[in-house]
Amino acid sequence: MPLYKTITINPSTKVFIWKIEESFEALSEGIFLTKKCSRRVENMKSDLHRRGFMSIRHLMALEGFTDHDLYYDENGKPHLTGDKHISITHSFNFSAIIISDFEVGIDIEKQRNKILRIAHKFTPIEEYRTMANDDALMRKLTIVWCAKESLYKSFSEKGVSFLQHIDVDEFSMEDNRTTATVTYGNIEAKYNIDFLEFEDFTCAYALIAEKS
Repeated sequence: MPLYKTITINPSTKVFIWKIEESFEALSEGIFLTKKCSRRVENMKSDLHRRGFMSIRHLMALEGFTDHDLYYDENGKPHLTGDKHISITHSFNFSAIIISDFEVGIDIEKQRNKILRIAHKFTPIEEYRTMANDDALMRKLTIVWCAKESLYKSFSEKGVSFLQHIDVDEFSMEDNRTTATVTYGNIEAKYNIDFLEFEDFTCAYALIAEKS
């Protein structure tokens, strides 16, 4: 079972990362999907997406949850039956979840140079022009994107703009953490962000700190 990493953030919050190496058939063993999710998987054209979908169910099982415990609201945000919060992510051959008593979000992205071309769409790029080289800039921008994506998933309000409404505070790559704020309408939410890099991927996860 390729559980890649488990991170215990605090007694009520855990991150689980899976490296997808098995076939869809192997990942399907012992997993019982709802009829709706079975149809969803059957309609997926990408084998990697299908395998990612099933790997998420294995990660949920580590905390005692099944596909029948998972549902989505009108904004597409996943929820668990009971009091726990969940966020889900999948990129290429990695998937991950975060489960907590508090509002959370998580994102994994493959590190790719194309982020240099689209950075102006999600962050004030001039803030990062002091980076030593394009590789360092690419890595930092990927962290910013993952942080904003995790915040977007946690906040989950239609109309939120990465560029206009989500601010990630300046951080050092060595710190592996930062803070961020979502300001939208009359709501302001502050989050703590942690991030890590592995095998040319970046993962960031957000935990609510304050909301008003």
